[in-house]
Amino acid sequence: MRIAVFDYFLTRNNPIGSCHLAMLRALATEHDFTVFAVDFENPWPQKIRWVRVRAPKRPLALLFVVYHLMAPLCYLLYRLRGGGKFDLVQALESNLVFADLLYSHFCHRMYLKHHWSKSGAKGLRGWFRWLDHQLHALMEGFTYPRAKQVVVPSRGLARELKSEFPFIENRLTVLPNPISLQRLEMPGDFDRQAFRRGLGMEDEDLVGLFVALGQFERKGLPLLLQALQGTGRVKLIVVGGEPDLIARYGQEATRHQLGDRVKFVGMQTDVRPYLWSSDVFVFPSLYETFSLVTYEAAASGLPIVVSQLYGVEDLVKDGENGFLIETSAAGVREGLERVLRLSPDARAAMGRQARLAASVCSEEQFVEAWRDFYRQRDLAAG
Repeated sequence: MRIAVFDYFLTRNNPIGSCHLAMLRALATEHDFTVFAVDFENPWPQKIRWVRVRAPKRPLALLFVVYHLMAPLCYLLYRLRGGGKFDLVQALESNLVFADLLYSHFCHRMYLKHHWSKSGAKGLRGWFRWLDHQLHALMEGFTYPRAKQVVVPSRGLARELKSEFPFIENRLTVLPNPISLQRLEMPGDFDRQAFRRGLGMEDEDLVGLFVALGQFERKGLPLLLQALQGTGRVKLIVVGGEPDLIARYGQEATRHQLGDRVKFVGMQTDVRPYLWSSDVFVFPSLYETFSLVTYEAAASGLPIVVSQLYGVEDLVKDGENGFLIETSAAGVREGLERVLRLSPDARAAMGRQARLAASVCSEEQFVEAWRDFYRQRDLAAG
């Protein structure tokens, strides 16, 4: 098939874009792909065409508007210049009005209805986030009725979309996101002790890890900082965040008198050393639809302390490979205290169980699921 893929950022460090990358890398010899993106780390330049869509990367609300204008224009120009007709137009969520297939990782309508008021987002950054969700929610009313197929990463998101858009029930397919198990396994020559000491963490410290590109409020960092006040034996590494966001939360850590117990390391091209150097992954997020980072932490062999989220419900068994918590400071504190009561051997055993549970989401299974999906669609079209 000739397939047009529309997504903002198809890069390794973008959670959704990395899923598209894994699929494209494996299926580029089986289908003819053209990608319409702002950024694209093309794994097969000789096989996959990239049409660059010029748009600002921030704020997201402006990116949404400009992409909606520029992507159809780039598509039209490509067709007029002899690009030919596509058998399938695939787009991310509500980012394109004429997509046949929506690859959805969020329901903005439901998030605004049930979660936004609890997110705690403030100031100009919070206003722009609210606007971005509002724009997506508005366009969901146009894109979902037109889409012939909708692919989602979790059963929870499928349930949510069906409740909000009942007419898509027979068009939904669940394809869990991919985890690179081999890449996430700690190599034998990694000096865990030296890496921890470089971050100011001693051998006897229980080191928690929090990872988020941004949106620290929705992801639960304020709750985690509050919880740390009552758990003096725990230190925290925070991966992600732009400099202004880190500066603001550094002040929050100081206000909570956490001192050197919280280490902000900013954006990282490779988060694996931080996974391998930690003792537990902590993620009290308000809303996720798969939580790829939680699966990656599990695949790295870390026990998980996490809210009961979509996707996570298929991964974490409370008390066996992690702890499910209430999305509150008290809930986070209780989860950390449960980890503190474990011996190092018990924590390691829990981490092994977490890796085993995450193994069902291998890249091989992900690619095969997409291969079957395209095959079935091709047969139906034929």
